[in-house]
Amino acid sequence: MAKRAKKTRQKQKITLKQIIKQKELILISIPFVIYGIIFYYVPLAGWVMAFQNYKPKYGLWESPFVGLQKFERLFSDPNFIKVIRNTLCMGIINLVLSFFFSILFAILLNEVRIRSAKKFVQTVSYLPHFLSWIIVTGIVHDVLSLENGIINQVLVALHILEKPINWFAYPKYFWWIVGFSNVWKETGWGSIIYLSAITSISPDLYEAAAMDGAGRLRKIWHITLPGIKPTIFILLLINIGNVLNAGFEVQYLLGNGLVQSVSQTIDIYVLKWGISQGDYSLGTAAGIFKSLVSIILIWLANSAAKAAGEERMF
Repeated sequence: MAKRAKKTRQKQKITLKQIIKQKELILISIPFVIYGIIFYYVPLAGWVMAFQNYKPKYGLWESPFVGLQKFERLFSDPNFIKVIRNTLCMGIINLVLSFFFSILFAILLNEVRIRSAKKFVQTVSYLPHFLSWIIVTGIVHDVLSLENGIINQVLVALHILEKPINWFAYPKYFWWIVGFSNVWKETGWGSIIYLSAITSISPDLYEAAAMDGAGRLRKIWHITLPGIKPTIFILLLINIGNVLNAGFEVQYLLGNGLVQSVSQTIDIYVLKWGISQGDYSLGTAAGIFKSLVSIILIWLANSAAKAAGEERMF
């Protein structure tokens, strides 16, 4: 099957006739291409700062070049190694939790037969996505509050805890607080694509399975999940490249001195050195490292998917 798809792709060639036929789409896409070039590719010239001892008064092209000195300093800093660990761990937790809960929510929502209830749940679940992280972290603080937090009250009432605890004072809880904050905010929004993929599955398959005596769980396992498997793989490949984009706002707003060893991410490190300390070169070097790792992760994941004969990006 994979070999046949490969041969089909090789046979497909873009002709002038096809370009003329789709000229409207090409013309519509031109402004977006220009936007991408101006705001995504032109700023890459700033990467030169990572190889300079950049000073704003000298400008980008007159600052003295120092080679890989900034990268050497970066990887000799024990704090940066901890920052990489924190970012990677939080990124993996966010990736796993968001995928699991988004797929689960989409499947459960698809099983709701009352149309009005389904629309209401969808609308409510999408709303947190549009909230600012400032609002979300405020809600998280209230929910986990030592004095009036509902989590502490429930756990004490169930005798799981003897007394309320300060969740933000223990480093071992911080990554999971960040992870489930992302789940609450993004699960509804992340389920949209999976719901769309589920609706594209032929109803005849479910009818045939029902005639064979399959229940809901068997239909989900043998029809729904295989039907959305290509979507799962494509989104997984895209999101693997974002593992090091674990976030900035949530860690910055929820973090404090007690959990600083586990709350610092690469983005916060760049803010600290690139803006607060004025070492723009070091901050740029950290940003380049993050981008390079993201590219490598996408390439490795895509190669693994290709070797397994699954859906891939390129």
